[in-house]
Amino acid sequence: MIKLEGYGWRHAGRRAWAVRGLDLRIARGERVLLLGPSGAGKSTLLHALAGLLPEDSGQAEGTVEVAAARTGIVFQDPQSQLVMSRAGDEVAFGLENLGWPLSRIWPRVDEVLARVGFGYPRDRATDALSGGEQQRLVLAGALAPEPDLLLLDEPTANLDPAGAALVRQALRDAVGADTTVVLVEHRIAEVLELVTRVVVLEPGGGVRDDIAPHLLTGPLGAELAAAGVWVPGHPAAARRAAAPPGDVLLSTHDLRVRHLAYPDTAVRAGEALAVTGPNGSGKSTLALALGGLLPPASGEVRSPDGPPHRWRARALAGRIGSVFQNPEQQFVTASVRDELALGGTPPARVDELLARLRLDHLAGANPFTLSGGEARRLSVATALAARPRLLILDEPTFGQDRRTWLELVDLLAGLRGDGHGVVTVTHDPAVVDTLADRVLHLERAP
Repeated sequence: MIKLEGYGWRHAGRRAWAVRGLDLRIARGERVLLLGPSGAGKSTLLHALAGLLPEDSGQAEGTVEVAAARTGIVFQDPQSQLVMSRAGDEVAFGLENLGWPLSRIWPRVDEVLARVGFGYPRDRATDALSGGEQQRLVLAGALAPEPDLLLLDEPTANLDPAGAALVRQALRDAVGADTTVVLVEHRIAEVLELVTRVVVLEPGGGVRDDIAPHLLTGPLGAELAAAGVWVPGHPAAARRAAAPPGDVLLSTHDLRVRHLAYPDTAVRAGEALAVTGPNGSGKSTLALALGGLLPPASGEVRSPDGPPHRWRARALAGRIGSVFQNPEQQFVTASVRDELALGGTPPARVDELLARLRLDHLAGANPFTLSGGEARRLSVATALAARPRLLILDEPTFGQDRRTWLELVDLLAGLRGDGHGVVTVTHDPAVVDTLADRVLHLERAP
């Protein structure tokens, strides 16, 4: 079904190739897991297979052939492919464009929504969904037309464990035996049973390994883990605080934001607080309220300097660094270096952050051409630029390979050790186990 010969792609304005020298064949009905360090070109390859790399957006070499009548794709960012205002219409949109009869459309919509565990009626507003709920909806839309080729770019990354299990079950049940699946995923242990083959990409250099899934648990797995690839059986060591937490930086009292009510909590200097809970429980909304970016509907967010949402923008940026769930929402310039220099960050500090977060080779790149993992690291770097006392991060480890994940966790542990407060909203249990001193678990609102 898929044949690539000497294929390469370089994004416009970039010196380095996202992928190059790629020779790969995938037969109809195969289930292929794509692995590789952050920046190895996994997402770029999926876009190429879907025909979503316009000629005027970069330079191609070699050939890519895809023999699929219908292709479904799920991107890393679900908002980038939502087009309708209601959930049912979103799933029906593709079926209508393919000419399905009305008598078949709505039963199929209901079927796939149930399979992915979407817990709302068809008329649920898409802009009222959490990131994880949007991801389930996008997956339902991709599955609905019964594609020949299904391309999945970290489909469970924004999902709580129960939601991720539902999506994996949907892939078992809803994908036909003749459907070819190409999957990029960092929760490898959970998806190995779904795939028949593992292809490991070498950054800028074609295929490093093409193996059976069970080989990841042997000596090759240890070698790949050392190279930054996520493989099962290689847990990270805990980064525990060396001292008890210090002063209270923020606290909440009877806080309600929008329609959500939150338990009272406090954020202290020298402490890492993990905020967990199912999709739709309001974790990202709480992060925005703590960061002074959403005003309370009632109750309050307290600090020694008053409510954060009343601070002037410059004061807020200097005291609280926020990292959004979608990093591209934070980018406003045309280069990685300019993004970090925005607001007067000294050049030496810019260079320090570029090196520390492995972005120095991308200093001149447009932020919107970065891989998901690179964009996440840039968003973290921009939040650190002003040396804020408190850092609030929404899914900070999304899209990271093992090496950059460890470096990010070490960075956050170092900030905590220097007396900064760290709040992480996360579905990543490894972040909780490795870094968190305390966990605030939110329940889904009724």
